[in-house]
This record gives sequence, C-alpha cells and structure tokens, in this order.
Amino acid sequence: MSAPLPPSAPAPFGWRIALGLIGVLVAALTSGINDRVTDITLVDILGIYGLGHDEGTWISSAYAAAEVSAMLLSPWLAVTFSLRRFAIVVTFSFAVLAVIIPFAPNVESLVLLRVLQGLAGGALPPLLMTAALRFLPWHVKLYGLSAYALTATFGPNLAMPLAALWTEGGDWRMVFWQIVPTCLMGAALIAYGLPQDPLRLERFKQLDWRGALLGVAGISMLVIALTQGERLDWFNSPLISTLIAGAIICLPLFLLNEWFHPLPLFKLQLLERRNFAYGIITLCLFLFLTMASGFIPAAYLTEVKGYRPLQTMPTALLIALPQLLLAPLVATVINRNWVDSRYVMATGLALIAIACAGGSLITSEWIRDDFYVLQILHTFGQPMVVVPLLMNATGVIHPMEGPFASSMVNTMRGLFSVVAACTVENFITHREHVHSNTLLDGLASAQPSLPGLLHAPSAHALAERVREQAFVLSFSDAYLALLVIIAVMFVVLLTLPKRAFPPQPPVSP
Repeated sequence: MSAPLPPSAPAPFGWRIALGLIGVLVAALTSGINDRVTDITLVDILGIYGLGHDEGTWISSAYAAAEVSAMLLSPWLAVTFSLRRFAIVVTFSFAVLAVIIPFAPNVESLVLLRVLQGLAGGALPPLLMTAALRFLPWHVKLYGLSAYALTATFGPNLAMPLAALWTEGGDWRMVFWQIVPTCLMGAALIAYGLPQDPLRLERFKQLDWRGALLGVAGISMLVIALTQGERLDWFNSPLISTLIAGAIICLPLFLLNEWFHPLPLFKLQLLERRNFAYGIITLCLFLFLTMASGFIPAAYLTEVKGYRPLQTMPTALLIALPQLLLAPLVATVINRNWVDSRYVMATGLALIAIACAGGSLITSEWIRDDFYVLQILHTFGQPMVVVPLLMNATGVIHPMEGPFASSMVNTMRGLFSVVAACTVENFITHREHVHSNTLLDGLASAQPSLPGLLHAPSAHALAERVREQAFVLSFSDAYLALLVIIAVMFVVLLTLPKRAFPPQPPVSP
C-alpha cells in the first residue's frame, strides 16, 4: 500500500503467530455475524426504540456505507500503524461501541454509533486476508484461505440462529452485546500472537488522499442509493437521483486516479493477472448465490408460513456448522498438484445449480423440512466454490502485494453483498406485484364460472391466498434467476482462469 519495505527480521511461523491469526479470524467472523444479526432483528429493535420503518432503514444504510468504506482504507491503515496495533484498536473499538449502542437516547445518536461501529467492523475482514497472505508459510496457506472463506459461508449462516436466540425470549440488548466476549478474545490473541511492526507515519505524506475521498464518497453514495432506492421510488426521488449521479461521477474518477497514482489504494494493475481478475468476478457473482441458501428460504418461511427466526434456525445451522469441517477439507483436497481446482469449483457450482433448480419447484405446501435437501447441496457446494476461487485469485499475489489484494477483494465483496441483497429483495418484491396483479386479473375474469369462489369466507381470506401464491411464484422466479447467474459463472470458469497449482515451496537461489 506504499513503498514495499518488508520487516527487517520477519518472525518465523509458529504456534504464537497461529494464535494471532486465529484472533484475527475470530474478530472478522464477529464483524460479519454482527452485521447480519442486527439486520435480521431490525424490526424488533425498531419496536423497542419506538421507531418507524422509514427511520429504521437509515440505521442499516448508514452501517453498510461505513462498513464498505472502511474495507477500502483498512489495509493501508494497517500497514501504517502496524497490523497488530491497528487490529487490536479496531477490535476493541468494535466491542466498546456494541456496549454503548443499546443506551442511545435518540435515533440520531443511534445512527451515529452504528456508523462508527460500521467503520470498526468493516476494517476487520481485510485484516484477515492481509495477515494470511503475509504470515502463513506455503504449506498451510490454503488452510488460512479456507478460514477466510468461513466469513462468506459460516458467519452469515450462523447469524439467523443467534438472532433467534436473542429475540425469542432473550434480552434484546444481547443482539449488540453478544460480540463483546469474542472481540475481547480476538484482541487478546492478536496482542499475544502477532509481531509488532514499527509505526510508519511517514506514509501519510504518500497517502492517496484524492483516491480516498473519491472512493469513500462514491461507495457511500452508491450503497445508500441502493438500500434506500426502492423505498423512495428510485429516480422519482431527488435524493436518490443525486446520490446515483454522485456515485457515477466519483467512482470512475476514483478508478482513473488509482490507475495512475504511484501508491494507490486499489492497484488496478493486479487485474491484468487473469486469475486475480477471475477471482474478483466470481466472488461478486457468488454473493448472489448465497441468497439462495440464506435469504430466500428464510423469506419464504416468514412470509408464507409465518415462521419466527427460531423456527427457521435449522435451515441456517445445516449450512453453518459443517463449514468448520468442509472448508479445511476442500483445502486439503485442492492442496494436491494432481487436483485441478477448476473441476472442484465446477462441481460446487453444479451442486448449487441443482439446489436452485429444486428450489424453483417450490409450492405453497412446502414447509421447513422440504428445504433440507437443498440446504445440504449448498452446504457442500459453497466451500467447493469459495476456497478454490480464493486459491486461484491469491496464487498470483506476492506477500508484499497482500494489502492491495485485500483492499480490492474485500471492498468488492462488501459492495456486492449490498448489491446482491438489494437486487434479490427488489426482484422478489417486483415479481410479487406482477404475480398478484396476474392472479387477481385471472380471478376476476374466471369468477362467473367459479361459483365456489363466491362462497369464500371473506375477501380478506381470498387476498391472503392470492398474496401467498404470488410470493411462492416470486421465490420460484428468484431461484430461476440465480440459475442464470450460475450459467454465467460456468462460462467465466471455462474461459478466464488458468490452471492454478497449490502454493509451492520457495526456490532456493
């Protein structure tokens, strides 16, 4: 992220550094879990604070904008203040803000505290990839990347059970306080295990200030526009129009600045390496597929069957818990020279495609048990995609380029997590409206030939049946749309990446 000056005497890898890396992993997982849990429990939190839906959406939007912005700057700050020192400060700050948030006196202070927590939480995931690329020796590097993959597979799916735990009879403040023990443990392990680099405050003279301002402004405006657009009716809102126009101006200028800046935040030249570009593209598309295993089943069970989070919890646990074994198992398999990771990834995509095809057959008769087979396919398919794509992407990155790669990968991942969630949610909403109108038109035209319809218990019951069927059809459409994304990923897999081999021992001069 600046003049690449490696530590003069790098510490040899051992149990102490391994414990430090575990601390970074715990902190990064905690950040992702906190984000999802607060989103899932937002309705309950709004009720406790006496806030309306419109006010509540700004809490999520502000947090997401701050989180993605922090991912852009975190690796540069970690190199400047030292990875160990910066990781301890942001982890501890994340926990302190979690303690304070439940005592926010009004909505303004609540939004401000969530912005600050978003900055701290967003800074943590990039540190995990930076640390893994820097400290892990070649023979265990893939296992470190499989640990990073848990932030995309294990963490988000564990959020639903935790949300159910604290909203079904528990203390609502635990939604925020639950992260405190893990943050303290993570900070302690980081302090014990990671080596202390010297301060490099002279790097502020080289800081890409223009890129930082353009990047943070563009990303924040885009995230807020995406999360608020549907509620404010997109371009019919002056605010959304202004935000999108600002993002359209700032982001291209940011990329242009990064291309020519001698010490950029984003080293776009890394995209000239085919496998790294492939990893970025695939990761962004993969984030849409996680909606099929997380958001869609939970939304169906909530909207159609009236389930509470505690009742939908098993569908999430079925994916989350096995990842602790499957991610390192996939790393073990592809850590063989005779295993082509592209075939492993293709197999994972095929399993997810089968799950989405099965999900498109959804009917109003489905209950929680009907999702179990689909979730099992996702359980095996997701790590078979994520771990190989990380190996392909980072295999062409040198350790001193780790901060550049971490900034790009995590910023795109954070941004497309928002894009994927908003796209799938808005797609389902629009398709539900279309199917509702179609069903009502069909009922109106068929009513003379359906005398039984005239004896329906009430207009309300009829409206509920129409709403239920409209949602079922929209969820089926969502699964079919995700099949199109999988087809695109197969095309990219067949055309873009070169064969990537596992990390090799360094060649002696």
